[in-house]
Amino acid sequence: MRTIGLIGGMSWESSAEYYRLLNEEVRRRLGGHHCAPSLMLTVDFAEIEAMQRAGDWDAAGAFLAGAAKTLEAAGAEVVLLCTNTMHRVAEVISAAIDADFLHIVDVTADRIAAAGHRTVGLLATRYTMEAAFYRERMRSRGVEVLVPEEPDRVLVHDVIYEELTRNRVEPASRVAYRGVMERLAERGADAIILGCTEITLLVDQTDCALPMYDSTRIHVEAAVDRALAANDAS
Repeated sequence: MRTIGLIGGMSWESSAEYYRLLNEEVRRRLGGHHCAPSLMLTVDFAEIEAMQRAGDWDAAGAFLAGAAKTLEAAGAEVVLLCTNTMHRVAEVISAAIDADFLHIVDVTADRIAAAGHRTVGLLATRYTMEAAFYRERMRSRGVEVLVPEEPDRVLVHDVIYEELTRNRVEPASRVAYRGVMERLAERGADAIILGCTEITLLVDQTDCALPMYDSTRIHVEAAVDRALAANDAS
């Protein structure tokens, strides 16, 4: 199995979830005492968050490309960026390394399209919901994206940054998210994407009548597919 490199720290709570899911998935497939050969480089989220607020995506891309190169130099053969939002700069990261880089939007869109969904609601940070990169990559795979209306976008974003990235899980926010998902369904969404890696700390399939797609889990499963493919080829 090839070594998986994880660019984490955005936030550390979601990075811990990536690590758990990755090792659970490898053990589920291989059994016994197997776990995932992996490396994690944890960046300081405060630095990334300041770049986000400033709109300095070029600096953020260069910073994360450097992290990817460090992982590759340490032996990573498949690289995951453990955040949805920072895939805004994925092309810069991917271009900086020779290792496989798995784009979270692409693998999520492929899963959704294969299930037959064509219009999905997206819960994510404002940087993701209001940017074109997520919608465009989804559309290229035949999936249209609905984002919440402005008041709901504020609510979803604020819960992520003020609560979930600070390891706070509030029952009132779970109720509020349920309302957001219901309104997306009323507008025509036939599935919901959890497009921020922390959102799974707050809601799961029991909170929504529509099929729910956890981008974090899908990303991890695709990485394990890619890492194990080397075994299949040998």
